[in-house]
Formats: sequence, structure tokens, C-alpha cells
Amino acid sequence: MSQYIIQTRDLTKTYGEQKSVSNLNMHVRKGKIYGLLGRNGAGKTTTMKMLLNLIEPTSGSIRIFNRDIRLEEKKILPRIGSLIESPGFYPNLTGTENLRIFAKLRGIPRTDAIEQALKLVNLPYKDKKLYSQYSLGMKQRLAIALAVMHDPEILILDEPINGLDPIGIAEIRTFIEDLSKNRGKTILISSHILSEIAVLADDIGIIDKGVLIEEGSMKELEEKNGKYIHFKVSDNAQAARILSVYYKESNFKVSGNQDINVYNLSISIPDIVRSFVQEGVDVMDAHLCEDTLEDYFKKVTGGEGIA
Repeated sequence: MSQYIIQTRDLTKTYGEQKSVSNLNMHVRKGKIYGLLGRNGAGKTTTMKMLLNLIEPTSGSIRIFNRDIRLEEKKILPRIGSLIESPGFYPNLTGTENLRIFAKLRGIPRTDAIEQALKLVNLPYKDKKLYSQYSLGMKQRLAIALAVMHDPEILILDEPINGLDPIGIAEIRTFIEDLSKNRGKTILISSHILSEIAVLADDIGIIDKGVLIEEGSMKELEEKNGKYIHFKVSDNAQAARILSVYYKESNFKVSGNQDINVYNLSISIPDIVRSFVQEGVDVMDAHLCEDTLEDYFKKVTGGEGIA
């Protein structure tokens, strides 16, 4: 039995000659929050639609609950809640009335399902406010209430915090954390807002141009980021020679003409600066740095930031 509740193998989707998703191998652990990070157009939504069997992969396989989604869709999908695109809610109805319609269409038997779903996302039950009067944050919470109304084991949420103000983002974050930590739900969430995913996720997948270029736990990524000492000097080739010859140091990286990063934190910054100056290397800056997830994203994609 696989330890992963969602697992893909060489998942690929091609439109004509364009590969939207290419040989993607994703591993989502049960009861964890998995953050799928990527720029707009990177392949996040296409991946999620394939997981839900909304579009057919060109090649590769998807296993959810250790079952093939294409062979056992009817057994798998009722155990999943999703928010891929905004649901078609009726603007002239209240949130409760909208959910009643969807509950009837989906054959949800529990009489308290709507009330519990609204309570979960902190929206009132039997409120008089129409959907057309909802704020963007309230609309997003109602959409998530619809996704959790049948008490699914897995939630697949595509950009659930996109367009929200800071208060709305904080509300959704708290709700998602509660679902995972206190209710044992497995949550796959996509976003291009790295700072929020860094706070939320247990595991991270970075997708760029349809390719999953990095996957691992947040702890592993934090260890890869690490801390380092950054020097800005007048001649980093000479500075590198001093580190190698005088300090027998090899754990450093030179970039451009003036920057050098040393990853051995046990060295003495004042001693290094003194040696540089004595050997004719001017030091404009020397300080301890720690990369953010945004910095790491730039590093692994070889490009600009994600926003």
C-alpha cells in the first residue's frame, strides 16, 4: 500500500505541440497540506483538472486512495472536494439557499450538512444577505463550504486566496489549517503567493512550464535554503583565492564580479574581512543572510519571482 494518498507517474497533457504538463511525478501524503507553487500558466490548474478526471491526460497515470482515477472514478470522486473555478452560484439567492440547491443536485442526505459547512467557514446559516451582496472573501468561503459540504477526505483547491485582501487571506489560511490539523483532511492547494504557502504547507511542489522541478517537505526546503554569509567585495576572484588558500574553505559560491556567499557559518566574519583588506580587497558589505522561499523559487526556476 502506497504511503501517498495522491500519486502521479509521468503525468503529461499535450495540446497540439504544446506540453501543458510534462512527465509530472507528484506525491501527496495523507493528512498533510501540499502546496503546488508556480507562476500563472505553469500548469497548476491543468494538473488539478486531471486529478479530478475533468480532462484526460495525454499519458501517465494517477492513483488516488491507491486506485486508478480513470478506472474507478465513481469510487474516488465522492471522497474528494474541490474548488477549481468559481461555482455558478445564483446571485439573487442567499448562501444557504445556494447550498441547498447543490445539496439536492448531489444527493447529500445529511440534513445538517449545509449548516455544518457554513459554520466551518464562518458564514451564517439562514442569513438574509444575497450572494450578489457578498464580499470577495465571503464568496470564496461559500465556494469552499460547497467543496466540504459532503465531508470529503481530500480537498483540491486551486488558488483559493487569489484576489483576497489580507484579512480574507488570513481567514482562509486559518480554515485550511484547521481542516488539516484538527480534522485530518488531506489538502492540495495551488498558489502563486509563496509567502502564504510557506506558512501553510507541510510539503511543496514547484512547477514551472509544466515541469515539476522540485518536491519535498518544507523542512527539507528550509534546509536547502539555509543561511550563508554574503560578502560584497571589489574583487571576488581574489577573495575566493584567499578563502581557498588561507582558510582552506571550499563551501562558497561566487557570482558576478563582486558577490561571494560563504556557507560555512563557523568562520569569523571579522577575521575574513581583515584578511580581505590586508590582501588589497575592499569590502563593501558583509552580513548573515537567509533566503526566503521566493529566493529559492528564483534559484530553481532560473528566472524572476513568481508574482
